[in-house]
Amino acid sequence: MEIEKIPMNLIDTHAHIYSAKFDSDRDQVIEEIKAAGISKVYMPNVDVDTIEKMLDCESRYGDLCIPMMGLHPCDVKDDFEQQLQVMESWLNKRKFAAIGEIGTDLYWDKTTFGVQKEALQIQVGWAIERELPIVLHCRESIDQTIELIEKVHNGKLMGIFHCFTGTLDQAKRVVQMGFFLGIGGVVTYKNGGLDQVIPYIGLDKLVLETDAPYLAPVPHRGKRNTPAFLPAIAQKVGDLLEVSLEKVGEVTSQNALNIFKVI
Repeated sequence: MEIEKIPMNLIDTHAHIYSAKFDSDRDQVIEEIKAAGISKVYMPNVDVDTIEKMLDCESRYGDLCIPMMGLHPCDVKDDFEQQLQVMESWLNKRKFAAIGEIGTDLYWDKTTFGVQKEALQIQVGWAIERELPIVLHCRESIDQTIELIEKVHNGKLMGIFHCFTGTLDQAKRVVQMGFFLGIGGVVTYKNGGLDQVIPYIGLDKLVLETDAPYLAPVPHRGKRNTPAFLPAIAQKVGDLLEVSLEKVGEVTSQNALNIFKVI
């Protein structure tokens, strides 16, 4: 795979590098990520079953891969309280960069929205208690998620609205709370809509992400995504803001470090 070499470091704030989709060639992918100028990859947890896989990546690639802890809204099922007990025990044992990936999802299953909200509120409570950032999933539910966070915001809560694809008005509500927009491969899509948002928000409230192995950017759309593709996302953000790739890297990486300051 051809890797674009860049003279600075980028940070991928959201990638499932522990996914089974990387099991056959993870070591090679890690080398490609480093060659592409990516200095850190923050890994969101999904459920109890992914914890061991995620921590194994941290153990093997600890200079690069940094874990979060959380229960993904699509994995909030009847046993969510038991899953949360396991996750809270991990939070009591060691440090994690954030509480994530948490939030709400009305795309796959609207019937679980009630328990999704309950799980979200519990996990936001963890973040407030431990002064950790949160990483929010909000597919087809951004207004509902914004409203939920506005209600519990204590003035200090911060984090990322992951895979932001909302409107300018929604973006303004997010940044007014002190949160950042996670910008991924959708920014490169012809009808992604972020060209109507990013120029009016600016770099100071953006972080970059791939959501690997999902949502690969153009020109890799349809392929397995990887943090090595992050430069394509950074370049598109730079094009929209009429700033250099280096400037995008400098500002968004500092934003990420400011958010994930505990590790």
